[in-house]
Amino acid sequence: MRDLTVVKRSGRRAPFDRDKLMRSVQIAIRKRDIDPEKIEKMVTGIIRQLESTGESDIPSNLIGSLIMAALRELDMVAYVRFASVYKNFRAVGDFEDFVGDLDNPPNLND
Repeated sequence: MRDLTVVKRSGRRAPFDRDKLMRSVQIAIRKRDIDPEKIEKMVTGIIRQLESTGESDIPSNLIGSLIMAALRELDMVAYVRFASVYKNFRAVGDFEDFVGDLDNPPNLND
């Protein structure tokens, strides 16, 4: 794997950590009946997408968007769980708005 650096929203930089990505996904899929091999393939696919950008500096929001897109394909409950943390839902209305949009195609720029 090529050395990737994550550029946080604050501007802080940190080495990309595959284990951290996997932990984030594991939290979202906890207690869901998902084949571990599918999870591994999903994480590997996300990393390949990051590497294929050709950039060594990767914005954290790109990683979050790729995780959300992959979880949406894998398991909607895990997708909503991840989104609630990633998008920092603060009220029930945030969930209602998000769940109301589930029938619409995803926007990777959100």
